[in-house]
Amino acid sequence: MVRVLYLGVAFAVAACSPAESGAALSQNSQSSQAGAAKTEIRRHPVSGLQIIDVTVKSGDETITFDTELADTAEAQTRGLMFRTELADDEAMIFPTEVPQQRSFWMKNTPLSLDIIFIGPDGKITNIAADAVPYSLESLPSAGLASAVFEIRGGLAEELGIKPGDEVMWDVD
Repeated sequence: MVRVLYLGVAFAVAACSPAESGAALSQNSQSSQAGAAKTEIRRHPVSGLQIIDVTVKSGDETITFDTELADTAEAQTRGLMFRTELADDEAMIFPTEVPQQRSFWMKNTPLSLDIIFIGPDGKITNIAADAVPYSLESLPSAGLASAVFEIRGGLAEELGIKPGDEVMWDVD
């Protein structure tokens, strides 16, 4: 998988194509239908965010999560606030365009989370395990982070996820 690190997608201007002639439209429509199954974007029913696969390679184990992609400033600010459920195969990832020191808190978050900081090399630098719901305590990365990955509190330990493990994702 190719790691894609970006935050500015939400700030990009979307371009609309002009109307096409009937013949061109028909041909493009057939092409689109052929590739539709491949490029269908999955969305989370609560947040509306795109869902991507994020894989953690820990020793011989490979663990894949259905992960909400918080790739805009608004989505990153909201995160998992107000959410009351997060299944063991679900997560949220907060990529940054440029690796930087990151710090998270649990304001308005009723779930305990494991906050996993991912370095520029794609490896976990540190984990703020079992973050306390609603806490305003700042939980910082141990150095530069290219992304932050959140899973249910205590799950990292249960699955053996630890610093040094590789985290991979791809965005279509």
